[in-house]
Amino acid sequence: MLGFESVFRYTAGKVDWFAGGLPRAGELARERRAGDVARRDVPSCRPDERRGDVGSRTQTSGWTMCVVVDDERVVLGLLEAEALAGDPATPVDQVMRSAPATLRPHLRLEEVAQHLAKHKTHHVLITTPEGRLIGVVERSDLEPGKGSETIPR
Repeated sequence: MLGFESVFRYTAGKVDWFAGGLPRAGELARERRAGDVARRDVPSCRPDERRGDVGSRTQTSGWTMCVVVDDERVVLGLLEAEALAGDPATPVDQVMRSAPATLRPHLRLEEVAQHLAKHKTHHVLITTPEGRLIGVVERSDLEPGKGSETIPR
């Protein structure tokens, strides 16, 4: 078929396509989206880990938060700086903030900025439609020169 050895029919939607980091085409293809600027180096932990272990690892990595995920990297909660302090023997699931806000990777950076302003927060988690962690976008990631420009695809 047209010289291709294998042809696949992609039946999932645009959100899944963007979440997969697949190439985009069209007029707005060069516009940066949440998935493009999401920082993938955000630390993650499991709900059964101890706060002390997670706190040490998080601090070493230079972050002030840790995303709580399951075995399939589905977001379960968030540990921010305040929750990382305290009894190091406490299990993460007892101190995490459950069901943190998440956005999808196809959203324009303007929409991410509006979400951050509306909810008076400095960061938001970016996930696939199934809730799997892609990364985090911080307010500073949206500043001119850090992601608001267009990119080649």
